[in-house]
Amino acid sequence: MATFLYKLGRLSFRRRHFVALIWVALLTLAGVGAASAPAAGNSSFSIPGTEAQKAFDLLEQRFPGTSADGATARVVFKAPSGEKMTDPGNKATVQETVKELSDGSEVVRVTDPYRAKAVSKDGTIAYAQVSYKVSGMELDDAAKDALEDSAQDAREAGLTVEIGGDALQAVPHTGSSEIIGIAVAAVVLVITFGSLVAAGLPLLTALIGVGIGVSTITGLASALDLGSTTSTLAMMIGLAVGIDYALFIVSRYRAELAEGREREEAAGRAAGTAGSAVVFAGLTVVIALVGLSVVNIPMLTKMGIAAAGTVAIAVLIALTMVPALLGYAGRKVKPMGEKGKLLGRAKKQDQPAKPNLGTRWASFVVRRPVAVLLLGVIGLGAAAVPATSLELGLPDDGSQPTSTTQRRAYDLLSEGFGPGFNGPLMVVVDAKDSDDPKAVFAETGDAIKGLKDVVTVTPAQPNKAGDTATITVIPGSKPSSVTTENLVHGIRDAGAGIKADTDANVLVTGSTAMNIDVSEKLNDALVPYLVLVVGLAFLLLIVVFRSILVPLKAALGFLLSVMAALGAVVAVFQWGWLSGLMGVEQTGPVMSMMPIFMVGVVFGLAMDYEVFLVTRMREAYVHGEKPAQAVVTGFRHGARVVTAAAVIMMAVFAGFIGSSESMVKMIGFGLAIAVFFDAFVVRMAIVPAVLALLGRKAWWLPRWLDRALPNVDVEGEGLRTASGDDGDRELVRA
Repeated sequence: MATFLYKLGRLSFRRRHFVALIWVALLTLAGVGAASAPAAGNSSFSIPGTEAQKAFDLLEQRFPGTSADGATARVVFKAPSGEKMTDPGNKATVQETVKELSDGSEVVRVTDPYRAKAVSKDGTIAYAQVSYKVSGMELDDAAKDALEDSAQDAREAGLTVEIGGDALQAVPHTGSSEIIGIAVAAVVLVITFGSLVAAGLPLLTALIGVGIGVSTITGLASALDLGSTTSTLAMMIGLAVGIDYALFIVSRYRAELAEGREREEAAGRAAGTAGSAVVFAGLTVVIALVGLSVVNIPMLTKMGIAAAGTVAIAVLIALTMVPALLGYAGRKVKPMGEKGKLLGRAKKQDQPAKPNLGTRWASFVVRRPVAVLLLGVIGLGAAAVPATSLELGLPDDGSQPTSTTQRRAYDLLSEGFGPGFNGPLMVVVDAKDSDDPKAVFAETGDAIKGLKDVVTVTPAQPNKAGDTATITVIPGSKPSSVTTENLVHGIRDAGAGIKADTDANVLVTGSTAMNIDVSEKLNDALVPYLVLVVGLAFLLLIVVFRSILVPLKAALGFLLSVMAALGAVVAVFQWGWLSGLMGVEQTGPVMSMMPIFMVGVVFGLAMDYEVFLVTRMREAYVHGEKPAQAVVTGFRHGARVVTAAAVIMMAVFAGFIGSSESMVKMIGFGLAIAVFFDAFVVRMAIVPAVLALLGRKAWWLPRWLDRALPNVDVEGEGLRTASGDDGDRELVRA
């Protein structure tokens, strides 16, 4: 592989005009496609195999024309202090608002609070529910404006009016902090390279790669039913790895220049050595992201595949466009050890070489491996303690900032009708195979009334055929509580008894039940996913490092970092530690997708640093150094650039903490803290300590396996052998 990538790097350097033209053309094509593509609708959320999804599908069959996928809005009214919603003036205002809302072309129906008995017991709060033909993302701006205008008219009449539901759903924004993250990355690159030109190359290539990836996702969003979060996460991961991959190749290019090679030769060798590490690091990320499909949640599968595609583009750009741009940059990219005018001059030739910080740190770890190992493991273990209290759920209007009308509507409904009113359960009774459907409906309602935490059970509403009915159940607890989850399981247990007696199926659905089923499905899929992804990556790393213990150590270190990161997420988003600093206005359960998503993404990113850092150690060991010295050599060449890469990735991920979407905010924080733990504690401390303790055993591989494995030559030994580069090898080891 090193030889092929070496030739590709030299070809890209020579034919830089052609390479640059291809990537600019692809960016233009993707941009035009995104601009001309139809607007994406609201991504459908289906969970195959769950009871909630089965009930939802049954509703579409037995209650045709109900627009189950349509948007809804709850317009919540509160009377002025000392007044009631039943007062004539307030009642007239509400009825006028209902009339205005009914005039919309996309409106299916609007419930009158007074006819639907949607007025609180104390008479101070009422709500009207608006149902639409299309989803929230497909609603015309005119329909949303009419909804807000109607609410404003009622406010001007003296009422407090807020709007909940998904009718006002908007594309989430990330805020200015994302730009700050990119700015931090730029500063780190300038400090690392000492040159604006060299620093600009990774940023430019990463932005082009992300531009192509996100534009492609936008262009295909409508056809493939991709949600807005898909492109946001692809941007987050693609930008981080795109900068890092280009950073490693540019750094290796400067190191090759420092050894006296011509620029074209240096570009080829950088692509052949660091480029090989980029390929395998990218493969681990792609495996982890595509592996999300085993969970069998379509939305998560699409997110993973889209992000994996963006990572693949980042790898291709790093291998081709980076060498091409290095050709354009010429002498403006200095050899390693030389500084540009920006940060001062290089040291004089007669000055003795001073060990860099990476060398000094690695030497310390090699001398004190046990102490460093224990300190790192105990520290990560302490950070992981909060993860033992992990509670999972999916965000609803109650998790939105208090500045939003959706959140204020949620709070008003809780105040007037109880916390469980925001998470009603829909029970679907399929009595098609029973002898007396009406009796089954009544029996089901009575059974539910006898359960704990039930506030209201509405009478059964049968369909036209009379063989299926819906029953609405209002819990006494908020939607994300454990008590509500127990109620859902209690209804299902009661339904099992009814089925045994009457052959009728009792199914529980609704957003609350769907969230509970999602959490359970994700929990059940976590272990198989871990086995698949870690297993495949383990085999890949055996090929890269030609070792059994090094990949095993990499996987165990990853588990430490991901558990510590989950602990930090629980502490901030569930317990509320530093919540003000992170902009978390409402604590609650951790998003159900967070553990499995972090496992996938963090594993891929963790292997990036493992590959980049340990391949340098492997390269030194293969070239004859003792194991302990190889660790030091690896840090001398790789610690600075790995540190810069980790800081950049943390800055990019932290930029998404400013997102208005709670899911994106949580993922941004989780990935940023996970990179910190993995890069600076696991890869920079635990890994060298373990390798120092193992010595030559770290690189042991059974002979039969050594003969069976393909030789991918990540270290670039084939390049040295082909050119007889012994002199250069001694120079590297000096």
